[in-house]
Amino acid sequence: MGMPDTAEWHDRMLRSWQLALLRFAVTLDNADRLHVMAIANEIDRGGGQPDQPAHFSFFRKTSADLCNSLLRRHEAADAVLRRVLTCIEDPRLKRAFAAALELDPAPKTGKASDRDGLWRGLATRADTRPGAR
Repeated sequence: MGMPDTAEWHDRMLRSWQLALLRFAVTLDNADRLHVMAIANEIDRGGGQPDQPAHFSFFRKTSADLCNSLLRRHEAADAVLRRVLTCIEDPRLKRAFAAALELDPAPKTGKASDRDGLWRGLATRADTRPGAR
């Protein structure tokens, strides 16, 4: 059995990290936080041996920021968590994470919704009866 290619390994680890973050968002349990950090450390190591130091720190730093934001919910923390939502590509995972955080998964653009004028200009029911005009 050969080693999986780097892209496959990275995709699998990223998914595991996102699911671990979701679990921590739901439970806020320290064991789940430690699991997030363990996966982040492995990603930063690039899948190297456990006794090798990590060459990068992006996922460890990001995980620490996210876990702290989940524990201390306030406006700045919610902004961090909203940024995470924009990075999650899987629609089901994005909805689950948004629900766990009680955040709207749709980004706020400040523009009027595309649906605001959905029914504007259409005839009312009374106008659609035969002979009505």
